[in-house]
Amino acid sequence: MLIDALATGRGLPAIEPKRFDNSRLSGVYRSQHPQSYWSNGLFPAGFRLTLTMRFAENFLAYEGVNDTNPDKLYINKFDATLDDKPAPIEGNARYNEVRIRQLGSHEFQVLEQLDGDVIIGQYWCFSEDASTLMRWGVGKAPDGASKAFFETFGRVGD
Repeated sequence: MLIDALATGRGLPAIEPKRFDNSRLSGVYRSQHPQSYWSNGLFPAGFRLTLTMRFAENFLAYEGVNDTNPDKLYINKFDATLDDKPAPIEGNARYNEVRIRQLGSHEFQVLEQLDGDVIIGQYWCFSEDASTLMRWGVGKAPDGASKAFFETFGRVGD
């Protein structure tokens, strides 16, 4: 929806969020290394990120587990509404809140913030059959350098 709107010059979606049945998007998705990219050229060999997402009306429960280095798991977990209202993220030094805005039936804007300052801005797009999630955006790494990213995830479970 967003890409179509921009390509045809119709403008951005309305401010008022529309409610969608997102139940088909709920599931477990795993990163697919060959279809992913970081602009700094340092996409880790063996990168492995598993996303578990449970959708309900205007709601997402999210858990991302990066076990690329099994001795040092990186876990990002939150519950958020899909109406662009800030929700807390506990136990994460990089960011402490998330805002998610649903743009269409399978498209989302996701902002991870530190005290209101956007650290990662990304666009998520699920395939029509919910077998694939693509997310791309720009983020500031812990070292302070920003990079663009494109990450692809395949559905591996419900």
